[in-house]
Amino acid sequence: MRVLVTGGAGFIGSHIVDRLVKMGHHVSVVDNFLTGSKENLNEKAKYHEADISDLEDLDRVFSEEKPEYIFHVAAGYLVQSLENPQRDAKTNIIGTINIIQLCLKYNIKKVIYSNSGGASYGNPQQIPIPETHSIHPLTPYGASKYAGELYFDMYYKNHGLKYTSLRYGNVYGPRQRPELEGGVISVFLDALIKKQNPVMKSDGTPVRDYIFVDDVVDANILAMSHGDGEAYHVASGKGTSVLELYGILQKVLNTNINYVLGKPRVGDPQKAIFDISKIKKELGWEPKVSLEEGTRATAEWLKNRKND
Repeated sequence: MRVLVTGGAGFIGSHIVDRLVKMGHHVSVVDNFLTGSKENLNEKAKYHEADISDLEDLDRVFSEEKPEYIFHVAAGYLVQSLENPQRDAKTNIIGTINIIQLCLKYNIKKVIYSNSGGASYGNPQQIPIPETHSIHPLTPYGASKYAGELYFDMYYKNHGLKYTSLRYGNVYGPRQRPELEGGVISVFLDALIKKQNPVMKSDGTPVRDYIFVDDVVDANILAMSHGDGEAYHVASGKGTSVLELYGILQKVLNTNINYVLGKPRVGDPQKAIFDISKIKKELGWEPKVSLEEGTRATAEWLKNRKND
C-alpha cells in the first residue's frame, strides 16, 4: 500500500513512519524540518522536503508518489502559535486545506488526521471529557487544529473524502524534543538528566492525561480501516497532576532535584482527562504502556541523545 505521512520527520510522525515501514507499506514523507529532525528519518521511506502550505510543491509530491492513504501529522506547535498565530494558521489551516484539495484531486482513499484534544476544549465543563463536549480553545493552536477537523468533516459530507480524526491527550515518548517546550515530560526529564532544576509553569496542581507515543501509533493504524467520519480521543483516560508526574520522574531517574516555579503558560486548562470509551468500543483500541514504563523509555532516549 502507498502511504504518505505529513510531518513524518517529527516526533509522532516518525514513529508512524517506522510502523508503516515495518508493516511493509511503501511510505513517503513530507516535512519542512521546522520542528522535525533529520535524525528521525527512516532510511526505507522516501523523503520530500516541502511545506504543506505550498500547494504547488505539495501537488508535485502527490503526483510523484501517488499515495492511497494520508497520515496528516504535520502541524505547528502550541508555543509557536502564541508567538506567531499567522504562521500557525498557515500551517494548520491552509496546509490542511491544501491536503484536502489534493486528496480529492488524486482520489485518496482516506486521511487519518492528528488532532489535539488537550488544546481543543479549553476549560472543560465535564470530566472525563467526551468527544461530544463543546469546543472552546484557549490558544490559536487549539483553534487551528480543530478548524482542520471541521474542514475534513465538511469534505467528508459533501465530497465523500473519508477521514478519521484522532484527538490526542498529552503525547510523550522518545524523539519528543525538549527544546520545543511542547511536552512537560521531555522538558522535565531533560533538565533532571542535566542535573538542573526544572521550571514548573504552574503550581503543580493541573491534571493531565498522558499517553505514550507507541499507543498513539496503534490508534493511527487501526484508523486506516475503522471510524470513517468520526473523531476519537487517544489518551489514557487517567489523570495525573504535574506534582504526581514530577514524583514519578524523580523515581525513574533515582534523583532528588527540586523544581523552580516559573510563569504559568497561557491557555493551559486546570484539568483535562479524556473519556476513551468510544475508541475502545469502535476501534478496539486501548492504551498498553504505563506512565512509569513510558517515562523510563523516554529518559533512556534523552540520555542517549545527549551522548551523540
